[in-house]
Amino acid sequence: MEFNLAQVHEAVAERVPEKDCIVTPQRRLSWAEVTERTRRLANFLCARGLGSVRPRTELQPFESGQDHLALYLYNGHEYLEGMVGAYKARAVPFNVNYRYVEAELLYLFKDARTRGVIYHACFAPMLEKIRAELPELEVLLQVPDDSGHPLLPGAIEYERALASASPEKPELEWLPDDLYMLYTGGTTGMPKGVLWRQADIFVAALGGRLSDGSEYESLESLLQQVTGGARVLAAPPFMHGAAHWCAFLNFHAGNCIVIQGDTRRLDPDDLLSTVEREQVAALLIVGDAFGRPILDQLHKKKYDLSSLRILITGGAALNASFKQEFLDLIPHIVIIDGVGSSETGSQGRNVSTAAAGASTGTFQPDPACCILSEDMTRVLEPGHEEIGWFSQRGRVPLGYLGDPEKTQRTFPSIDGVRYAVPGDRARLRADGIVELYGRDSVTINSGGEKIFAEEVEHALKEHPAVYDAVVVGRASKRWGQEVVGLVKLREGQAASEASLIESCAGRLARFKLPKVILFRDEIVRSPSGKADYRWAKAEVS
Repeated sequence: MEFNLAQVHEAVAERVPEKDCIVTPQRRLSWAEVTERTRRLANFLCARGLGSVRPRTELQPFESGQDHLALYLYNGHEYLEGMVGAYKARAVPFNVNYRYVEAELLYLFKDARTRGVIYHACFAPMLEKIRAELPELEVLLQVPDDSGHPLLPGAIEYERALASASPEKPELEWLPDDLYMLYTGGTTGMPKGVLWRQADIFVAALGGRLSDGSEYESLESLLQQVTGGARVLAAPPFMHGAAHWCAFLNFHAGNCIVIQGDTRRLDPDDLLSTVEREQVAALLIVGDAFGRPILDQLHKKKYDLSSLRILITGGAALNASFKQEFLDLIPHIVIIDGVGSSETGSQGRNVSTAAAGASTGTFQPDPACCILSEDMTRVLEPGHEEIGWFSQRGRVPLGYLGDPEKTQRTFPSIDGVRYAVPGDRARLRADGIVELYGRDSVTINSGGEKIFAEEVEHALKEHPAVYDAVVVGRASKRWGQEVVGLVKLREGQAASEASLIESCAGRLARFKLPKVILFRDEIVRSPSGKADYRWAKAEVS
């Protein structure tokens, strides 16, 4: 059996209607309430003309036959309702980076052929600047905030829109072919809309797979696993795939998604206080950019974190020294470092505990994970020496919206099997463990040797004075490219360029060592915590 996300949400709600579904500092919404609200949103969108669908059989892999709804929002119940409500209307919601400037936002809305948008009022002025160039943008739902911006012409206030619509289940046929779309972050190039069948993303990333790798055979077999009650907090913005994947994976188990108070920036005290107050069992962060500030706060103030059982990091790795520090401070937790991408879904995990210790860069692969050869003609067997392409097979995306060439490059077929190859380099050891080296697009070629930026970044962050670091290559007459580290030091700490390079020498081969260290007051990252390599390259050029 294949599943549709709207269908699964409705079925889970029938199972646990009175349990909490979404909790914010202002509202507590039960599963029954979220079901009614998402039905109302779906009916409103349909009444405004969204929801038309061309059959998948009539389309190329890089084409969408559905209407697209932008989610231009900070975290809140409206974001998750926007996704579920759109699916129930058979429209396709997509993520908008709220840090985009005017030109970037216009590119995104045009690329997505945006028909509707749900947005926080603070973003109204930016929308107003580009609206005249978006003739297809017809439906605007504005979510009030403390900015005080009035409604844009033709827009309707979000809660009023819901109140005006029917609470009945939409009379639509939800199909496994209905689309899920996720825009990539664009940290190394322009964002691209990754198109998935909902049936595929459900298995690949959203809880549609059992622990042994098999798929659910029926809706009833899935519902037998639904108990509900666990509280989960995804700290990064929902516009980041790892954050809303975490939310939907737990929705599909009947759990409750908790949202912290300050959703515009990382406030470690607010985050940890929310975990304490709401008895959160699992917390999702994004790598070192979240880990270091949270650890600093844990050293400043004590919190009752007895409910917290799992710390998950997704979207970026958490340095092994940071993991060990978390385990020293909260010894009962399990740290799960998940690996995957917009184009693959989940690919593997690294588990650290107080008993087993902490590590980074190696992963137990998921069943559909594999390593392809350099020329992408064969799957490499365990124990190979070649550093190949970290890939996924089986349930993979259809392609990139509107881009047939990149679709063909990223999703090649080998002997009739489609693979997703987003660009990470890896090796599969004889013991079945994946060694992940990093994204090929930020790999540095120095003196004929390939140097993976993330490996050098982790080495720099092992130095006690380093708060954050990003590594890139720049042109060199002698080496072709040379390794340059951009480093932010911890407040009150000092370190010389030579001391940082010497520290790395204990962890890296000499050819991998930074040739230059540049000190910066801030390291620019996306709201999700990922390194902004475009910024970094501009800084060193």
